[in-house]
Amino acid sequence: MSDLSTRFEQAVAESKTLPERPDNMTLLKLYALYKQASAGDVEGKRPGFTDMVGRAKWDAWNELKGTGRDAAMEQYVALVEDLKG
Repeated sequence: MSDLSTRFEQAVAESKTLPERPDNMTLLKLYALYKQASAGDVEGKRPGFTDMVGRAKWDAWNELKGTGRDAAMEQYVALVEDLKG
């Protein structure tokens, strides 16, 4: 496992023990970066109007389309470090 992958996995674990809960926009950014780093570009149809949470998650992830795996991992690690204070 590369150093970046190790730092990413550590940041994922640390994101669950942050001193305070991030706001919803930050949570969406964390979700989207995690999905982009672990699964790549979003696939499938955008959820309908009745699934507001799923739609917001899909939109956030879709905004990162084309972002490379390593870049998404770096951004995720940096965001978690900022949130830790």
